[in-house]
Amino acid sequence: MIGLIGRKLGMTQIFNEQGQQVPVTVVEAKPNPVVAVLTQPSGASMVELGFGVSRVRRKSKKGERANPRGHRATKALVGHAARAGLSEPPRTLRSFRLDEMKAPPALALGDTVDVSIFAVGERVKVTGTSKGRGFQGVVKRYGIGGGPNTHGNTKHRKPGSVGAGTDPSRVIKGKRMPGHAGAARHTQINLRVEKVDAEKHLLYLRGAIAGPTNGLVMVRKQG
Repeated sequence: MIGLIGRKLGMTQIFNEQGQQVPVTVVEAKPNPVVAVLTQPSGASMVELGFGVSRVRRKSKKGERANPRGHRATKALVGHAARAGLSEPPRTLRSFRLDEMKAPPALALGDTVDVSIFAVGERVKVTGTSKGRGFQGVVKRYGIGGGPNTHGNTKHRKPGSVGAGTDPSRVIKGKRMPGHAGAARHTQINLRVEKVDAEKHLLYLRGAIAGPTNGLVMVRKQG
């Protein structure tokens, strides 16, 4: 489904026509240029969109300062963007499938996609990367209840038994154990578009989405 690349600005609240208070997440999605139009060997048609601007690598001349540190584009990315007529390579590239749509838009290199493709009341799905929590135990990572806090118990937040003895005498794959929490790709579906601000390139989506403030998200049409 066609969509946009944007960044999460945070949450706020708005009031609809019925006077109801609606919690919304604000996503800034500036116009995304079409960097490539792709056709997979399976026949699936896709469009590659760009977001943001990446610095171009330049060698410093004598007596000049080198480029400031940070994300810099490779020569391959610069050439890839130049074929689409872009003077500056995008910071992020994402592909969206078009063959799943009943009436896919006709997009060509150099075209842009903005928030006007969405309408109030439309359902969308948002993909982002959840906040990283570092190494966590099973109580925080999975919400396991843990052991009792009284009567001499010393295993308050430990996972307890993790594997059977005789059969199968091993720990089953996928057992919920302590480890790295968060920082994972997550897709939220059935989010309603509450407001579209085309002038400021803002989308107001009902509810919460994954990711920190200024985190990168993909907003796609659903169904």
